[in-house]
Amino acid sequence: MLIAIPKETAPGERRVALVPESCKRLIQAGYEVAVEAGAGVAAYFPDELYRDVGVTLEADPAALIGKADIVARVTAPRVDGARPEVAWMREQTVLLGSLMPLRHLDVVRALAARNVTAFSTDAIPRTTRAQPMDTLSSMANISGYKGVLLAAAELPKYFPMLMTAAGMVPPAKIFVVGAAVAGLQAIATARRLGATVTATDVRPEVKEQIESVGARYIGVEFKRETSAGGGYARELSEEDQATQRRMLAEECAKVDVVITTALIGGVFAPRLITADMVRSMKPGAIIVDLGADGGCNCELSQAGKTVVEHGVTIMAPLDLPASVPTHASTLFSRNLTAFFQAFTKDKAFQLDLADDIQQGALITHQGQVVHARTKAALEETR
Repeated sequence: MLIAIPKETAPGERRVALVPESCKRLIQAGYEVAVEAGAGVAAYFPDELYRDVGVTLEADPAALIGKADIVARVTAPRVDGARPEVAWMREQTVLLGSLMPLRHLDVVRALAARNVTAFSTDAIPRTTRAQPMDTLSSMANISGYKGVLLAAAELPKYFPMLMTAAGMVPPAKIFVVGAAVAGLQAIATARRLGATVTATDVRPEVKEQIESVGARYIGVEFKRETSAGGGYARELSEEDQATQRRMLAEECAKVDVVITTALIGGVFAPRLITADMVRSMKPGAIIVDLGADGGCNCELSQAGKTVVEHGVTIMAPLDLPASVPTHASTLFSRNLTAFFQAFTKDKAFQLDLADDIQQGALITHQGQVVHARTKAALEETR
């Protein structure tokens, strides 16, 4: 079976789906692997490294995708313009990548119409067995780390406490909203830089995790269940949202940096930080909105931009993992390789739709949208 690795073409995207070390493992497992020329260059994996491990280079992306049994991508394929990648795929091609189907309903429609069997790694269930395949967690880890570095570079203060000849400089105060993978990494990174960190999450069961990486937990008593299972949070009721807003307003006013990482179901960002909360913050304070890819956690954020409102700098970076392309590509590649290896038999990828991992990650198959949440979202748009 031929695995094709096309070049990523989204603006600012520097990752590649499979790096040479993974290609070597897949070739040893019996696959053929072909890569579009230059696909890994932006992540510092030049064509020579692929050639050295036995990968075929292909200059024509249409020819590459058109002959593939499996297409491995980082992000959703394009459906129009000069590079209509879905139209280039043969029927029954297997597609694997972080497709974010709820954000790309047009792509899902096209994949179903083309009779592509599409798996989205961000829909893989969060189970122990599936952990090595979980691209969402791998990339969130990078976002949490890089988000803190952006804040430290922008803040007009030191992060750590420093003793100097001119006296003591107190540590910066950081407040992290959301304690899934990105939030926990943000806490750990801020603590390594010497800041004082507080954190909150709507799921009370993460208190121990927050404290284990060095932050003080700030909890709220909610009226309804807040965990959606699988490490995700559910959307709050109006009453619980009001309770949460009061707590957030109080905490935001105290700190130098707010880092928001909240996503509903790992996909969409709830609006948590209001304009009034921003207005109450210290002059020179920073907000890093890591929910920008899902629609932004702060009311005043502008996705992909840095703005200053009421003396507060609000950063809403998009696709942060692409800013660390070498390690982001390596980790993403290992996740995809774990998926392939788990379902390889007799030197070929085997569909096993009774398997819980394939069931959870399957978006389209045999001309139908089979992923329940995506199917429901498509029906709502009709």
